[in-house]
Amino acid sequence: MVEIAKDSWLIDGPESELSVVLAHGAGAPMDSEFMNVMAAGMARHGLRVVRFEFPYMAARRGDGKKRPPDREPTLLECWRGVLRELGAAERRVIGGKSLGGRMASLIADELGVAGLICLGYPFHPPGRPERLRIDHLRSLQTPALILQGERDSLGRRDEVLGYPLAPAIRLDWLPDGDHSFKPRQASGRTLADNLAQAVQWATAFIDRLPR
Repeated sequence: MVEIAKDSWLIDGPESELSVVLAHGAGAPMDSEFMNVMAAGMARHGLRVVRFEFPYMAARRGDGKKRPPDREPTLLECWRGVLRELGAAERRVIGGKSLGGRMASLIADELGVAGLICLGYPFHPPGRPERLRIDHLRSLQTPALILQGERDSLGRRDEVLGYPLAPAIRLDWLPDGDHSFKPRQASGRTLADNLAQAVQWATAFIDRLPR
């Protein structure tokens, strides 16, 4: 059993009919700038946003030592534990940045959540487009939104549009964005522009979910 450190969670926003539960990516914690901006934006929209950390990241916070991510069974059990603590899975939208969103996508149907939001989905490892991580996305039943940078090295637009993804999945593309949605200066866009767009699309998706 994975220990769930509920007292370390970050919670933004008021109580809401549907709440959002977000996990961090592989290399940055739950309070990275990316995660802070997304959580604050959703909270301003009137959503309750809960953030938590996987065991390896929580340990790094304690002693400052960088560690690789926990193995998949540990990450998935952590997600299950968080949802057990929160209860009412049918009123939760789960997801997160990269690794966090991918792990959420693996158990979204199992948990019976209201929706799934992946912020930069790692469709394949860097430089390994043949190693796809989409088997479960072919048959996903949970309403899902994947927000992806157009030039994400873990799944560019020209690659992903050819993948056989389930009808339940909606894809929206951040203009010229990389894996963290950051565009090149020459694009005329800024990271702030793309993060604001991501918040807008995420909250619109949640507003459309059945209550």
